[in-house]
Amino acid sequence: MKIKSCISLLLIICAQNALAAQELTSPDQHIKLKFDISPEHTLKYSVYRDNQAVILSSDLGMQLEGADFKSNLHISAVSTIKNVSDNYTMLVGKRRQNHYAAHQKIVSLINPLKQKIDIAFQVSNDGVAFRYLVTDPSIKHKKLLQESSSFTFDATTKAWMQPIAVAQTGWSNVNPSYEEHYQMDIPVGTVSPSTAGWVFPAFFKSNDVWVALTEANMDGSFQASRLQAESANGSYKIGVPMAAEVFPDGALMAESDGNLLSPWRIIAIGSLAAIMDSNLGNALAAPAVKMDADFIKPGHASWSWALLKDDNTIYDVQKKFIDYAADMHWDYTLIDADWDKKIGYDKVKELVDYAATKHIGILLWYNSSGSWNKTEYSPKSQLLTHEQRKLEFARLQKMGVKGIKVDFFAGDGKSMIAYYLAILKDAAEARLLVNFHGATLPRGWARTYPNLMSMEAVKGLEFTTFAQPDEDAVATHAAMLPFARNLYDPMDFTPMVFGDIPNIKRTTKNGFELAESVLFLSGIQHFAEIPEGMATVPAYVKKFLQDLPRNWDDSKFVAGFPGKFVVIARRSGDRWYVAGINAEDSDKTLELDLSFIKNKNGQMISDGVNERSFEQQGITAKKMTTISIKTHGGFVAVFR
Repeated sequence: MKIKSCISLLLIICAQNALAAQELTSPDQHIKLKFDISPEHTLKYSVYRDNQAVILSSDLGMQLEGADFKSNLHISAVSTIKNVSDNYTMLVGKRRQNHYAAHQKIVSLINPLKQKIDIAFQVSNDGVAFRYLVTDPSIKHKKLLQESSSFTFDATTKAWMQPIAVAQTGWSNVNPSYEEHYQMDIPVGTVSPSTAGWVFPAFFKSNDVWVALTEANMDGSFQASRLQAESANGSYKIGVPMAAEVFPDGALMAESDGNLLSPWRIIAIGSLAAIMDSNLGNALAAPAVKMDADFIKPGHASWSWALLKDDNTIYDVQKKFIDYAADMHWDYTLIDADWDKKIGYDKVKELVDYAATKHIGILLWYNSSGSWNKTEYSPKSQLLTHEQRKLEFARLQKMGVKGIKVDFFAGDGKSMIAYYLAILKDAAEARLLVNFHGATLPRGWARTYPNLMSMEAVKGLEFTTFAQPDEDAVATHAAMLPFARNLYDPMDFTPMVFGDIPNIKRTTKNGFELAESVLFLSGIQHFAEIPEGMATVPAYVKKFLQDLPRNWDDSKFVAGFPGKFVVIARRSGDRWYVAGINAEDSDKTLELDLSFIKNKNGQMISDGVNERSFEQQGITAKKMTTISIKTHGGFVAVFR
């Protein structure tokens, strides 16, 4: 009997060990995930690329009200490996046709109360993702208290990260709104200058491997996350919104009487080119919801407010900007805040009808907020309920308005995330395009809700019009954005000024400004330049902007380094557009591999003899294509 008991115990121990030590590799075998139960009975994981540790031993788990899944855990089951494959189309972003393939394992864990949690792991050729699934019916009400997920890096790793502002600070208490400058090339473990933490995506370099951390698949049942301000020993922990980041009387943290599913936590891994060419942040978003999509038309827009501000949101100026959009062969004109007071619904209807004769659509601004900030811009508090939205959107649809820009959200609490999605759903019913400002990161929403054209969530061009220090920093800031903020999600930076910015000394050359029109991805690109500035450019620059594609079939990273310079190629049909900027304080000569364009001839527009001039010359795409970029300058090249 003693021998049988020993054998049985040995078998149990062996079985538990077999469950505890698990691996999952990517289809190409370059990325490996390992997970197991620690001696302290917590779940740990680590990530390797070509056997080099990228994410060191890090924590998994969460604590719910009445259910602890942080400690004293045992693995009860591990699924067999499942092949995951997905093909999807996006009108907005770096690539129209997308493919995702990964290996998946689902791990089931139980705590001492026999309560169960599942963790789904997926490993693709471009990274690792995991999410929590709490479906145990014995936990009647599933309310999240804390998530334990962490991401631990070697001490030599460097980081490029954006702090998030403390809630209820800033002008009229509009923070947080993802509008800070990046901390670049900093040691891991650097404490955030804001106690609120760091935003996604966060970018890292571990030896020769690059990593981007973010999340995707926000369905309104969960709060949006961030990284905590402190990361002792290079361990970054999931952070949560501050208490004020909610819709009035709404929930801050995830809770459900049914199943509780977290967003995907994403760790993109690879060379810099592999990270930049990946679309992992959209691959793990939910598929597109069903909607009548024939009204969804990406495009370019004229916009007076960027340089002319509040006093020019008047009838005559907006009519002028409609004419400007028509002359530029653009698609939309955005009429900004206080249009209801300064122009009025009836006169806006006249502008809509006038614009329609020129094949220009009108977009209108709204203030999202109720009581959560002190903003006074209007229309305000007209979108707070489904009933309000239904009435207002029906009115806009009857007027012929094509879309809305909605500003001044309160942050990342569960109820505020649900508010974003409610607006998107009701707007789709009314065939309205949407652009969110003073907003969170989209986290893949452009895939799930195709009527979402763009979101701000960036310290955009408007800040350069407010203060000289922001203009002084704009070159390095712009050279950072394609690597982080604009890596997966559309970004309404509102680029491009060729003339003067009132009361500001511009620090970028015109080639730099023109290149932003290709580098920055947005479903509707709202150009900041006004008619007077556009009148100063050569005819070939104007023609370039008139012919610029509204969306892209493919994109390819060519060269760059975060915050220093970037060159990206984008394809529309059989045309390749290559654009680059140099944020450094000296001229730069690059040897670019453009062999993928197959020796096509093209035309390049770059900076001329001074910061406000251009020059044009022929160029051939080949294996070693030499291009010089002036300091704070840029270029665009078109190959047909």
